[in-house]
Amino acid sequence: MDKALQTMVNNMPEKTGKSLAEWKVILQKKAFAKHGEAMKFLKGEHGVTHGFANTIIQLSKNNDNEPDDLVTSQYTGKESLIPIYESLIKVVESFGDDVVITPKKTSVSIIRKKQFVLIKPATKTRIDLGFKLKDVPTNERLQDSGPFGSMCTHRVQLTSKDQVDKELIAWMKEAYQKAN
Repeated sequence: MDKALQTMVNNMPEKTGKSLAEWKVILQKKAFAKHGEAMKFLKGEHGVTHGFANTIIQLSKNNDNEPDDLVTSQYTGKESLIPIYESLIKVVESFGDDVVITPKKTSVSIIRKKQFVLIKPATKTRIDLGFKLKDVPTNERLQDSGPFGSMCTHRVQLTSKDQVDKELIAWMKEAYQKAN
């Protein structure tokens, strides 16, 4: 488990009133069919914030499906993309202690108070990096959200670690700052 996620799990009792183990028991009793139903339950019935609710649900799905395993399975057959992924994680971790890295089945959400970046291995040779950058015009590199839909406002397609450059980092930082 990465440092940011472990910190979130450690802070869970103070921030949500229950430990991860306690939340797992609650969610197992309810056995929600869909992620959105569990989100609505945790946020509406228990007042859990979006980031904590998402993390609780992801970590409650299956004890064998730890976050590191989720990332590993995303990059199985796409190992050439791992250096790009690791560079992106290093960048967002440098933004502050309030960054939460939440692996999901097919992507990794980067959250402050809300998601500001989404990392998705789109093909065997490309990562799609989604951003929440309201009111920022698109250009040749910073495209519209494409397949991300409303989860993101923009995306950049990355095929090389060298593309994690000053311009990209500036967009990531701007998205982080807007997510407060």
